[in-house]
Amino acid sequence: MAGFSREVTLASGLLCSSSGSMQLLELHRKLLQRCDVTKEEFCFMVQKCPRFLLVPGERAGDCTVVAKTSLRLCSRYGREESGGCREEAQGCREEAQGCREEAQGRCPQLHICKFFIYGNCRFGKGRKSCKFSHDIRSAHNFEILRECTLHELNEDQLFLLLLQNDPALLPEVCLHYNKGSGLHGGCTFQENCTKVHLCQHFVQGDCMFGLGCKRQHAINQHGRRILEERGLSGAVIQELPFIYRNIHHLTAAATGDNNTPVHLTAAATEKLPDSFPKSVDQTDERQEICLHFTRNSCRFQNECRLIHFQLPYKWEVFDGVSWTDLQPMEDMERDFCDPSKSQSCANQPVNFLTMTQGRQPVRRLSTISSVTKPPHYILTTVWLWYYKGDQGNWMEYGQPDEKQRTTSVTSQTLEEAFLSGRTAEVKVVKGQRHYVISFQDMYQRNPKHKTKRRVCRRPRFFSVADVEKQKTHDLMRS
Repeated sequence: MAGFSREVTLASGLLCSSSGSMQLLELHRKLLQRCDVTKEEFCFMVQKCPRFLLVPGERAGDCTVVAKTSLRLCSRYGREESGGCREEAQGCREEAQGCREEAQGRCPQLHICKFFIYGNCRFGKGRKSCKFSHDIRSAHNFEILRECTLHELNEDQLFLLLLQNDPALLPEVCLHYNKGSGLHGGCTFQENCTKVHLCQHFVQGDCMFGLGCKRQHAINQHGRRILEERGLSGAVIQELPFIYRNIHHLTAAATGDNNTPVHLTAAATEKLPDSFPKSVDQTDERQEICLHFTRNSCRFQNECRLIHFQLPYKWEVFDGVSWTDLQPMEDMERDFCDPSKSQSCANQPVNFLTMTQGRQPVRRLSTISSVTKPPHYILTTVWLWYYKGDQGNWMEYGQPDEKQRTTSVTSQTLEEAFLSGRTAEVKVVKGQRHYVISFQDMYQRNPKHKTKRRVCRRPRFFSVADVEKQKTHDLMRS
């Protein structure tokens, strides 16, 4: 696969940014937006590269691609009683699944804090720094990642890849829960069970009851509490149903009767076009809503190169052929503007982290950013920047926190830097502490203590009534 290293890396990143798996057609479509790869090359890559697992669907021609890796966390690193995995010249002695690389005397697995991967290391949030590594780019880890050609994945992508491939990281799905008719099925531990209570058929992708199923298709409050006690963050818990489905496919392929390679059928390859029409491509230049049309004053009419829509935002879902409006649009926008929400509240929720509804891609079109226009322009999109607070709440940059401390940058200065394209990092001061914001992976890091906080960019909410009010005010002013 040396000849497709860039394509493999891009495809791996796309999968890991979409809950670890994607429909074959969607992966092909998104990959074509980033590189030139023929249909034949794409088919060869996903079938032959060990980074991918092909899972046939129920309908002819349907196929899912699951991200795969043999990379694991070192099982001895982080064990306080053993002093961690000592990289001595003679190498580590193999104990249970202990680590060893005899020839080089170097551990072949990652040395990193497990709770950092979970997104909830308690030492990473306080004054006392964690004694285990939070640096995936340390000398040891980066060399391992380079050997596995995973060094170009960002932290979130790499962590999701590990969660669904390393069996030591997540609890199993409780098999007894899926037997019996009680609230907890046949699980005698009930609320004290340390395993995850999820519908096994949902995990396998063949539950015939859908929303009417008596078994859980999502992590309930009890399960969330158990998982949070284990150290998993809310963002990881949100993705677990999809991760467990991928784990099922990976485990079945490795240990079951279906461990023979899946070959793409003619029906599957026929669905893959050599290219996608530009009107369907998410890189289409028609991503911006026309400001003049929102004010009913666009002189270009139908020849305008921008989108004509009555609101300063527009939500669309891709059905495999074209983009269609996603309703209820105002409710969708209200949920998206709340940085604490990772998905919408609709019956068929939209995942704001992966921008998908189920397996279908979703996009949000909007008017131009407010920082690019003079203040008197109406219905521009005001983007607000937030960081995760100590209590798990989201704080806007430039606004005082619970101790009345403010950051040296505001939403406006961050938005200007983000759009300038000249910098990928911004320095921030808050009190006596110095931080660096990375736009590449949307984290705020403390270089001294090696801690990090998630960063979020969300628009300010405008209801339909707000839009009409601004239009009326603009007409009266003019």
